[in-house]
Amino acid sequence: MAKIHDILSQVCLVDDDAGAGATVKAFVNFNAETDATELVRAIKTKGVDEHAIIDVLTRRSNSQRQDIAFAFERQMKKKLEDVLNSALCEPLKSVLLGLLKTPAKYDASEVKGAIKGLGTNEATLIEILCSRTNKQMQDLCRTYQEVYKKEMKKEIEGDTSGDFRKLLCALVKGSRSEPSNVEDMDLIDTDARELYEAGVKKKGTDVGKWITILTERSIPHLNRVFGRYNSYSCFDMIESIKKEVTKDLRNNFVGLVQCIQSTPEFFADKLSLMLTAKGDLKKDVLTRVMVSRCEIDLLYIRKEFKKKTGKSLHQCLTASTKGDYQRALLALCGGDD
Repeated sequence: MAKIHDILSQVCLVDDDAGAGATVKAFVNFNAETDATELVRAIKTKGVDEHAIIDVLTRRSNSQRQDIAFAFERQMKKKLEDVLNSALCEPLKSVLLGLLKTPAKYDASEVKGAIKGLGTNEATLIEILCSRTNKQMQDLCRTYQEVYKKEMKKEIEGDTSGDFRKLLCALVKGSRSEPSNVEDMDLIDTDARELYEAGVKKKGTDVGKWITILTERSIPHLNRVFGRYNSYSCFDMIESIKKEVTKDLRNNFVGLVQCIQSTPEFFADKLSLMLTAKGDLKKDVLTRVMVSRCEIDLLYIRKEFKKKTGKSLHQCLTASTKGDYQRALLALCGGDD
């Protein structure tokens, strides 16, 4: 039982009910009316008081921000989202509008953005669909339907093809087995052997078999499978993927396995890559990771980031961003390590 608990505490594809990894938590002396009044003042101030807006919205939990938005609309007779959309500039606007959405609505808007128009942002789809729990995925699908009046799975099917489509559709089901305190050693061995026989052992790769096992089994089970896999193959799971899977699908499978092994490490790698990049993509990814993980596991991501880069996330954000955008991201970061 202790072993199961240790694994669950490290892998954030399972729910972190205690919020131990969150850098943004519920404000203790919360008053929605008071916060709404402060936002009204900040917006009516000549030139807009961005600092006040940032300080309120980055220091409240998502449910508290929903209450603030309701109170603001009652006071101003306008939606807070619409007012901020007109009053603020990018990239700060994307951070604060993202914080105002529920997690499911934010994910839905990011998925929609990844598949609309010409081309598909595969990296965004993999980042979101690989890292969400069953409940988060079910909430996402339901919210997507409510907001866009279309089924997310069908939209993804229409915008993708081949094995990538099969992988995404399997993830969208949100039907991964839940963790159990009973170890099925026979199934662990069977899955490890089948992954080996479907890949390294044969000519070509049975991608369908890999998809089935990697998207349907529980996270603790799969981590034991990966350990057992090493007794069949001289390559670990990620090395096997890099050897066996074609270039178009390789990064997607690697991302999935990384999320299974450690969601915080997956996001730490992503942040490390983005903080050395340039352009709009950098800001898009930084914003999405900071907004979507600050109430889940950003504290764990910070620790993995420091371990990998030798620098704190706070230091790197300070060096690579500026202005009000920097102020907002550092508030979500929650401190230096």
